[in-house]
Amino acid sequence: MSNIETPRRSAQQQPRFVTGSLLRHILAMTGAGALGLMAIFVGDLANIYFLSRLNDEAVVAAVGYASSILFFATSVGIGLSIAATSLVAPALGAGRRMRARRLATNAHLLSLIASVAITLVLWFAIEPLLELIGARGRTLDLAALYLRILVPTLPVLALAITASAVLRSAGDARRAMFVTLFGAIVNTILDVILIVHFGLGIEGAAISSLIARLVMMGIGFYSVYKVHDLLARPKIATLAQDTPAFIQIAGPAVLTNIAPAVGNGYVTYAIAAYGDAAVAAWAILARLTPVAFGAIYALSGAVGPIIGQNFGARSSERMRDVFTFSLLTMTAFTGIAWLCLGVLANEIAALFNAGGEARDLIVFFCRWLSPLFVFMGALFVANAAFNTLGRAHFSTMLNWGRATLGTVPFVLLGGKFFGAAGVLAGNMIGGVAFGIIATFSAYKLIDAIGETFKPPPNPVAHEVI
Repeated sequence: MSNIETPRRSAQQQPRFVTGSLLRHILAMTGAGALGLMAIFVGDLANIYFLSRLNDEAVVAAVGYASSILFFATSVGIGLSIAATSLVAPALGAGRRMRARRLATNAHLLSLIASVAITLVLWFAIEPLLELIGARGRTLDLAALYLRILVPTLPVLALAITASAVLRSAGDARRAMFVTLFGAIVNTILDVILIVHFGLGIEGAAISSLIARLVMMGIGFYSVYKVHDLLARPKIATLAQDTPAFIQIAGPAVLTNIAPAVGNGYVTYAIAAYGDAAVAAWAILARLTPVAFGAIYALSGAVGPIIGQNFGARSSERMRDVFTFSLLTMTAFTGIAWLCLGVLANEIAALFNAGGEARDLIVFFCRWLSPLFVFMGALFVANAAFNTLGRAHFSTMLNWGRATLGTVPFVLLGGKFFGAAGVLAGNMIGGVAFGIIATFSAYKLIDAIGETFKPPPNPVAHEVI
């Protein structure tokens, strides 16, 4: 019997996450997810690396500006995929496979519709948005070129991300990993060919990413449809029925994921006042951070399906343990990443030909600011719990609080007194309180939901006693 048939045959068995070691489930899902995510983050980092070898700070800065816009659009796609996980995982956990299949189908369709609409809006606003965050002159022209190639691929990326979310909801971490892993491999190989061999520069970097996204979508669709049989022919009637539930989660989830993009855009705007060298350093750090903390990003993606299945199975104790183990795992990952970044700070700066102010900013972040990512990680893990347990608006409020109150005043003060380094420090310090608040709020929510799972007291038994 082929390997392809195995998941179909086993699909009717008990959901994977409602029994067995939770820590093992978390580590297995996170490990596979981290490999896939870090692969694609390494692909993005490869873009910056090969472009940095051109010794042109304007090119690297242009990618930094463009990435702030793409970060916004990608965040929308991630928010849509969160809705898919929040609906599909509990359905699978409750043993309602036909409903999960229908929800997965409509999640893909709604993600496509939403991402096409966003693409059209962004396409006509590329240059105004770049000017808004501080791009000027040749740097603006290069960033606009990069975006004109990649913005039309946003629906492709949204479908790939949604497919990966459905695979995680089914407990298939390996194939969810393949979606991003093979996309990253294609991206890196094409970077070498187009940027290094043919000398296409920023245009080559954009074309590499375009082709990689097509590969990701193809792998995701094949795995969801052929392997797990979680895609069916769309029906207008069921789409209309599922759309309100999807929007109820996707709306706050999209707003939640837009918030970091807005905060990131503001930091880009603030640091632009210190020149292309500072923006280039920020662009490098924006791609270095996901690689260094890729396991934490993957962990936040693993938490939702595991909590979701146990929520569907009404197992409150396991839900609480999932959250606790996830926080402990996240803290350990942060410590390892900080150690690596601190030891290799100078080598990292040299790798990207960063000198002068750019080098100083990279070293400062790696050695002194990176450990504060633990509070961002706590917010990520709590977001996954809120979204899966039907409280996506909690994530929205906390993330927008982080992107505004936890970013703007701290960045303003940091920039005023310490320049570009103060901007970076303010951005990280501002997140401390929101990570703490998110953690306590998630525990309170899980405990409250656990109380609803308990059977009501038996009055007859009470009288006998």
